[in-house]
Amino acid sequence: MSFAAEVKNELSRVETEKKCCQLAEIAGFLRVAGSIGLAGLGKFKIIITSENPAVIRHYKKLLSDYFDIDTVLEVGESSSVGKKRAYNITIDAENRSEQILRETGILLVREGNNYISDGIYDGIVKNKCCKRAYLRGIFMGAGTMSNPEKAYHLEFVCRTENLAKDLKKVINSFSDMQAKEFKRGKLYIVYMKKADYVGDMLGIMGADSHSLAVANTLVEKSVRNSVNRKVNCDSANLDRTVEAALKQKMAIEKIEKERGLSWLPEKLRETAILRKEHPDMSLTALGALFDPPLKKSGINSRLKKIEEIASKL
Repeated sequence: MSFAAEVKNELSRVETEKKCCQLAEIAGFLRVAGSIGLAGLGKFKIIITSENPAVIRHYKKLLSDYFDIDTVLEVGESSSVGKKRAYNITIDAENRSEQILRETGILLVREGNNYISDGIYDGIVKNKCCKRAYLRGIFMGAGTMSNPEKAYHLEFVCRTENLAKDLKKVINSFSDMQAKEFKRGKLYIVYMKKADYVGDMLGIMGADSHSLAVANTLVEKSVRNSVNRKVNCDSANLDRTVEAALKQKMAIEKIEKERGLSWLPEKLRETAILRKEHPDMSLTALGALFDPPLKKSGINSRLKKIEEIASKL
């Protein structure tokens, strides 16, 4: 399973309780994963498609919770290369398809005539919480990203330029976020390639565990790079140094997650905090930060005890 599919599976487990956010998430997903057809007599039908079963089940339930409709989930063939199945939900006039299109800001009126909008309706994303929900919906419908072990790249695929511009505006409304856009063939791509942006975007959408995974990958890469710069030794010694630093980091993180660092005895707690603050510092340099200073053997002994405690949790 790809990293992007794992993210979508996590997002599909997010429970949206506020009605405004439920509508915003449905609107975002429909905008990119739905197609609209005429059913005769001026009526509409909506066909929603996804290749991810967890995602389609999530929106089947969300549509039921918000609009109180009972839809049928069908399995068909995907048009994507290498994909074998697509999951479809059809919403017809009896299930208030026109009402859904109007409430989600997709079907609007201009000069007395209906028209299908190709951007984001401002009323859907007026609140910060609704913006998060809308981004979650549009990512589950048309989002993808690289495995952070290989590259930092997250993107949304849009069918129209107006949607891409509106989407970029919504993303950049969050502080310290900066999305960009470009055209790829007939499609418009909104993307971000900086590690901090990718991690923050996952957090904004609600994929907290994968946001943490991106942050941890960034830290681990930083540790490796710092060790490479500062330690002048052969590759075998370098590998052992990195492995030891990562083991210490993982042990400290495990204790912090399971019990909290305050649970440790005072001396070990002080050691864990300093090691966490200075992950790439040598044991000799780390020992100099204590009052009174500790020798390398003393620091090493404490870190070994921390690893032993973590292994027993």
